[in-house]
Amino acid sequence: MPTDPQRYDPDLGRKFVFVTGGVMSGLGKGITAASTGRLLKNAGFDVTAVKIDPYLNVDAGTMNPYQHGEVYVLKDGGEVDLDLGNYERFLGVDMTSDHNVTTGKVYQNVIESERAGDYLGETVQVIPHVTDDIKRRIREAAEGSDVCLIEIGGTVGDIEGMPYLEALRQFAHEEDEEDLLFAHVTLVPYSKNGEQKTKPTQHSVKELRSIGLQPDILVGRSENELDAHTKEKIALFCDVPTEAVFSNSDVEDIYHVPLMVEEEGLDEYVMERLNLTEEALPPEERSTEWRDLVTRERTETVDVALVGKYDLEDAYMSVHEALKHAGIERSAEVDVTWVDADEMADRHTERLEDADAIVVPGGFGSRGTEGKIEAIRYARENDVPFLGLCLGFQMAVVEHARNVLGLEGAHSAELDPDTPHPVIDLLPEQYEEEDMGGTMRLGSHDTDIDEGTLAAAVYGATSCTERHRHRYEVNPEYIPDLEADGLTFSGHAGNRMEIVERADHPFFLGTQFHPEFRSRPDRASPPFVGLIDAVLDERNDETEQEVSA
Repeated sequence: MPTDPQRYDPDLGRKFVFVTGGVMSGLGKGITAASTGRLLKNAGFDVTAVKIDPYLNVDAGTMNPYQHGEVYVLKDGGEVDLDLGNYERFLGVDMTSDHNVTTGKVYQNVIESERAGDYLGETVQVIPHVTDDIKRRIREAAEGSDVCLIEIGGTVGDIEGMPYLEALRQFAHEEDEEDLLFAHVTLVPYSKNGEQKTKPTQHSVKELRSIGLQPDILVGRSENELDAHTKEKIALFCDVPTEAVFSNSDVEDIYHVPLMVEEEGLDEYVMERLNLTEEALPPEERSTEWRDLVTRERTETVDVALVGKYDLEDAYMSVHEALKHAGIERSAEVDVTWVDADEMADRHTERLEDADAIVVPGGFGSRGTEGKIEAIRYARENDVPFLGLCLGFQMAVVEHARNVLGLEGAHSAELDPDTPHPVIDLLPEQYEEEDMGGTMRLGSHDTDIDEGTLAAAVYGATSCTERHRHRYEVNPEYIPDLEADGLTFSGHAGNRMEIVERADHPFFLGTQFHPEFRSRPDRASPPFVGLIDAVLDERNDETEQEVSA
């Protein structure tokens, strides 16, 4: 039987900023958009964002981190592109799966609607059915906000992105000129003689215009600021005002991009173009919290060893950012050193001996797990502050079972199905699952924390809400044996173990959840702050001892 079709309402949403990219991927469209959004928020506007990913995957949950970086988890359990993490951190909002549009989602819905008879005999085509579904998703995500930023993933000219650019072209016909703005981010490289070259930008805009889209703003990504001559040349050949050409040069810290964008005047131009200037807070009343945070003086340096199997910072982006946030809160510069878990078994001592703290992040698969276990053992035996996340939490349990309790061969059933001691086992509700995508224990869940524990001190509360992404858990049959010789499960969700700690260690904390996904520059994650505090407290104690001696 036909169902109620999801009809397209062209009246949803107020102001839209579409951000496309040209020349090459990975230019920083998302950071440019998020930085602009942050400044609009500082000016008093309610800002949200949508990330469009033109791949056929329904979501990012099954994707290899080497290809797209980490899988970011939203509060509703959505597994999405890491750019959504940047939007949450920059805009200070919690998003949902509706804020991530993929070709897989769009086509799945259109095909299911056709099978249900929703189109009542129409010939289902890319135009209007696919493009209407794309526009519907954007408008529904934008509802209730003042400004919605829409980032179109990939590069103009990619075949998989064509339906989305066509949807944008249609958007331009549906909205008044003052309610819609197109920003195009391109690469401005240098020639061997040091000249900034505009030809890649010209060709990228030509490609965009051939589709029927004329950018209102051009942002040039370059090593340094764009020369005045470069801006004038881009404006002339791309048919935009010179004042609509902006620089986005390289910075050491992405959190400084909003400051650079503000100096360029991009936010003021956007507000003027969208007729929002009169509604904006006066400059003297706008929030300076972001600037104050990211320019805060750092008086300490903390070296953290991140033990993982992916030699790619994007694979652990939220962990890196959470460490940075904790450093900001404690006025410390956190230097993260990646340690290859594959080489840990033979070389762990020399790789960890210079670290002030050790973090073992989440992950899947058996590769590198023995090295992670050795890193945890090193942290336990040498009183090095330790934080384990998801798989890191599970491997801390395995390490304790093997090396403290003497359960030879103890392991996770996920990594060794034949282990004689499956101290980590499959969640009961997972036994009937056959599909991999979207079937784990995902999203925000509450955890009860025991009073008087390290976890309670770290959170300053007896409960917390954090995001999860796992299919395995601590085996309840082993809990009585595991809680011996220093190990304590201090956080629970019903009969599930959520937090582990050691009473015989200065700071040893593991979480089944991913606290990094809720960390913000202005709201650092408690476990990460606790880790940095442990390092600084130990350092202060050593200093006091030296002074007293």
